[in-house]
Amino acid sequence: MPSSSGTASPGKVSAGRASVVTLPTGDGDGNGGGARSVAAVARVRRQLPTSPWLFAAPGLLVVGIFILYPFVSTVVNAFTDRRTLIPGEFVGLANFRELLHDEMFWIGLRNSTLYVLGVVPALVLLPLLLALLVQKNIPGIAFFRSAFYTPVVASIVVVGLIWVWLLDERGLVNSLLEAVGVGRIGFLSDQWLLLLSAMTVTVWKGLGYYMIIYLAALANVPRELHEAAAVDGAGAIRRFLTVTVPAVRSTMVLVGALSSVAAFKVFSEVYLMAGPDGGPAGEDTTLVMLVQRTGTGLTGRVGYASAISVVVFVVTVALMLLVLRADRKEDA
Repeated sequence: MPSSSGTASPGKVSAGRASVVTLPTGDGDGNGGGARSVAAVARVRRQLPTSPWLFAAPGLLVVGIFILYPFVSTVVNAFTDRRTLIPGEFVGLANFRELLHDEMFWIGLRNSTLYVLGVVPALVLLPLLLALLVQKNIPGIAFFRSAFYTPVVASIVVVGLIWVWLLDERGLVNSLLEAVGVGRIGFLSDQWLLLLSAMTVTVWKGLGYYMIIYLAALANVPRELHEAAAVDGAGAIRRFLTVTVPAVRSTMVLVGALSSVAAFKVFSEVYLMAGPDGGPAGEDTTLVMLVQRTGTGLTGRVGYASAISVVVFVVTVALMLLVLRADRKEDA
């Protein structure tokens, strides 16, 4: 409240019944205590521009050491004739010209491309259907969700060995086929069956991962759309095509991009099932397997393997751009 003389008490400004507290600018001795506050604020402001970088420094250091440096080193080595124990010299585009005449490179490119064509459509559609099956909250559904996701967290080495035991000449599958009179099938000895078997492992292991992504997308689809379509007489298949698919189309694009890159860079599945030689006569070798085979060992051609790695990087980036461009055209 204002005093009888009409002046406000120290540290307060009267305004009717309300009073606003103000901070004193002195230190009680007549000296400017606010000067110290201004100096402190100025010091904090000088430190602010560098503070975020200090927090991000550990992460940036890890990225620089394990991602940026290997990437730059690979690009540089692609233009040299470096070997494992020999630094090498600059050779320009010689490694890339050699790729054009390397039969194994074209075999690897063919197999990696076929892998994308065989795996990506399955990983875009099947996890969506699986997510629709486990979407409803019914008793026991958590068990099935966990069961479908278990292959994702399992080691790829363990998964590959299990499938090798199943599909081997004397494995469980061939034993059952022989018992019913079909005869044994060379899943791991035939060139195309081996590649198809590796694709099956990739799809089986990736179903649960992409199922989780689709479950998150389906949770955002309004139930009213399905109810309206049902009222109009749309059946389950029609509702799937006219309601579900358009609602999760952006997620399908994301799954397609992720699975395309992973399929083109496939290594573990084919390596475990075909062996380090890439199957019969190396006919099932992929590009990443060729990089590993060419660039490792005491006599490894690091420069040539780096050139193959650069090609793999360019192709994967091209796949991503193609998927995104197709999505933009669909939006237009």
